[in-house]
Amino acid sequence: MKLKTLIAIAIVGLAGMAGVMAETIKIGYSDWPGYTVLEVAKQKGWFKDAGLDVELAWFEYLPSIDAFSANKVDAVLVVATDAMVTGSTGGKSKIVALLDYSEGSDMIVGAPGINSIKDLKGKNVGIEETLVEHLLLLKALEVNGMKQEDVNLVNTATDKTPETLASGKVAAIGAWYPISGQALKQVAGSKKLFTSAESKGLIYDVMAVNPTSFAKHKEDWTKITQIYYKCVDYLKDPATADDAVKIMSAKVGADPVDYAKNIPGTHFLTLAEAKTAFNKGPGLDSIYGSMEIGNNFNLDNHVYKISQKPANYLVPGVVKGLK
Repeated sequence: MKLKTLIAIAIVGLAGMAGVMAETIKIGYSDWPGYTVLEVAKQKGWFKDAGLDVELAWFEYLPSIDAFSANKVDAVLVVATDAMVTGSTGGKSKIVALLDYSEGSDMIVGAPGINSIKDLKGKNVGIEETLVEHLLLLKALEVNGMKQEDVNLVNTATDKTPETLASGKVAAIGAWYPISGQALKQVAGSKKLFTSAESKGLIYDVMAVNPTSFAKHKEDWTKITQIYYKCVDYLKDPATADDAVKIMSAKVGADPVDYAKNIPGTHFLTLAEAKTAFNKGPGLDSIYGSMEIGNNFNLDNHVYKISQKPANYLVPGVVKGLK
């Protein structure tokens, strides 16, 4: 056989192999339980089983958003309100899946001697300003007949809140689990003052995908979304829950027993629940209503100037098309 013919066959063969090989899809995620549950799919090989090449890229929360904005990952697991913040500066996204809503894991933690939200009047509160705990604090103040002006905000990185509370420089901090749990453990006499369980649906977590990646790999993102809810089912099944907790806790370096106790603080959405939350409505039981509250929060706190429309981000068809 002539050399040219052999070369041509080789080129065709390589092209065929390239067509079969899946393009790597990178997903940025961090230590929130609703994100870490995706680690189950990685450990169990479910992505490969579905013919996908998925790379889970581990970050702290804010760096994961920065990576998405810089096009270093194709998607990020993020709070819905923060997806709009990213979108307002050019990092647009398509929200293809609703992951969970916080049901106690986000909390305002008071220092020793601080027994209620009302005790915070005139005092310092350590909060990572404009992020989700800031929104939670405002809700806590509202419920207690107070306003943001009644407290002094001390801008504090969320992962630094336990040590900030221990320093005595603030009367309370805002943090999500597992960091909120660390604060309660490290500061004797500290206590929960207000949690997301008192405002269910205020904090939704979502899978936000780069629009170009979604358009190019819609079938792959549909598979990834299906696999996410498979992970949730694995966690919720009593027969496999312990294994899921073991995988998730190992990723964040937490004690499995302690981690299991805190799982109820995150309401992991099943596929059926996600379909319902994707229905349009004004209240917190709808992602549309929840994001509108988040949008108003961002506008009021000058996070961005131009109002963001939830409908421009949400893609309910992926979830609603799954069975």
